[in-house]
Amino acid sequence: PRCATARGYPRPPATPSPAATLVLLRDRPAGGPEVLLIQRHEKSRFAGGAFVFPGGKIEPDDNPADAARWCAGLDAGAAARRLGLPDAERVAVGYLVGAIRETFEEVGILLAYDEGGRPVRVDAPRFAEHRRACDADNRAFWEMVKTERLLLATDCLVYFAHWITPEESPYRYDTRFFAAPVPAGQDAVADEREIVDVRWLAPGAAVEAAGRGEIALRTPTIKNLGLLDGAASVAAALGSLAARA
Repeated sequence: PRCATARGYPRPPATPSPAATLVLLRDRPAGGPEVLLIQRHEKSRFAGGAFVFPGGKIEPDDNPADAARWCAGLDAGAAARRLGLPDAERVAVGYLVGAIRETFEEVGILLAYDEGGRPVRVDAPRFAEHRRACDADNRAFWEMVKTERLLLATDCLVYFAHWITPEESPYRYDTRFFAAPVPAGQDAVADEREIVDVRWLAPGAAVEAAGRGEIALRTPTIKNLGLLDGAASVAAALGSLAARA
């Protein structure tokens, strides 16, 4: 049922805010992929204490007019059609960029290429400074991209799912799910503010751990982990996701 007001009349459902989530994958030595799951702070107003994929709300600053110029291999029209937004190319680009930005803020992993076309290295101290600046102000993300002469690795993102929070929730999100391989040489480090723990788990093992009460998973996370379970490799998992309607 919808929430009621003090007078007893139904309260209109909250308008969902746009959000993007990024499922990062890497191959296990024993075979098959594992995924990055991050634990939200227990006091978070949404999904507090749960293990989720990196991501969050899309901000207006994720979508400046020239955003597509700084994205590798991006056909904005094709991306918009894939997301079911054929008349909203800038909005579609904002989802892609937002997934990359949120992941960098939350766990320090940056999907981008340097000016030589190589995957960017983020172990230099200045990238820790960039991360802190982005966490304080979203506009700092674009300052970093332009200062470092980066191209965002939007060509690596596979769009595969779309979830909207139910109407009875006071906090609602219109969330697009993407997947990508984790860049070589990068690993997740929690920001210790919104994110308090990070774990790499095989999809099936994550669901089993939730069943034992060891971690908390929300329904969209469980369902999307199920899409990855049984894949032979990261490449196979991404290929299967890309083929989804």
